Amino acid sequence: MKNPVGIISMQFTRPFRGADLHYFAKAADLGFDFVELLVPEPEDDLDLAEARRAAEDAGIFLVLAARVNPSRSIASEDAANRQGGLDYLKHCVEVADGIGAKIIGGPLYGEPMVFAGRPPVPRTDEDIAARAERTISGLREVAPVARSAGKVFALEALNRFETDILSTTRQSVEVVDAVADAGLGVMLDTFHMNMEDRSIPDAIRLAGERIVHFQANENHRGHPGTGHLDWPAIMRALAQVGYTGPVSLEPFRRNDDRVALPIAHWRAPREDESEKLMAGLGVIRNALALAEVDQ
Repeated sequence: MKNPVGIISMQFTRPFRGADLHYFAKAADLGFDFVELLVPEPEDDLDLAEARRAAEDAGIFLVLAARVNPSRSIASEDAANRQGGLDYLKHCVEVADGIGAKIIGGPLYGEPMVFAGRPPVPRTDEDIAARAERTISGLREVAPVARSAGKVFALEALNRFETDILSTTRQSVEVVDAVADAGLGVMLDTFHMNMEDRSIPDAIRLAGERIVHFQANENHRGHPGTGHLDWPAIMRALAQVGYTGPVSLEPFRRNDDRVALPIAHWRAPREDESEKLMAGLGVIRNALALAEVDQ
């Protein structure tokens, strides 16, 4: 399988600013085909045209990861927050156009829980139905915007501790099918799938041709090959559904297991992880190659 394999910008630094554009060349030197970049905030001081040139000069392309929050939530019962979510997703399309990216992935519905300090709360069936309808309605509004610009939103399910909107692949498929627009597809992340899907290969086969972006992450967010995920079986399922799109790595579990350390939060690298990154990349490329041979 000739899928391009990339690395998340958070592997190197966060926030990603104009002074950090040299990491594009570093990613290319390590063997990656693209960088998955968080959609920049105004305070990040990142010029889109300059970033686009830097990526092109490095011989890589860019994928965008949306940064939603409670005030950018198309699922919210609060009208201002809901509008904030719509405005933000449309802004993401503009950023993608300026930076030369096609895919905009992430939990597009907003409503983060633990990381936003918002605990899960019990909801009535009516509340659940209303939140689902607002999510679908919002995506129906922004998907054509992405499609018209030659972009695609990639809808990601998160585990139960990070959202109460979409946590399984089946739920993502239901929403994407309800929106029914080429501007919206499914994004799968094996870190979350390992917790919420009964079988990662079966979930991949369920999503099928709807998949537009894939994140290959270990069960503990470490480097591929250091956890328990069955990468040959996972990549074989991707091959079976004919997925030839990008495969992104997010191995930002650092080599630091001190007691009372907040593992859930991003931390900067404590060492040069180049060798580990190349080894993990090799695990994924080999699994992709085996899947191609098995076809």
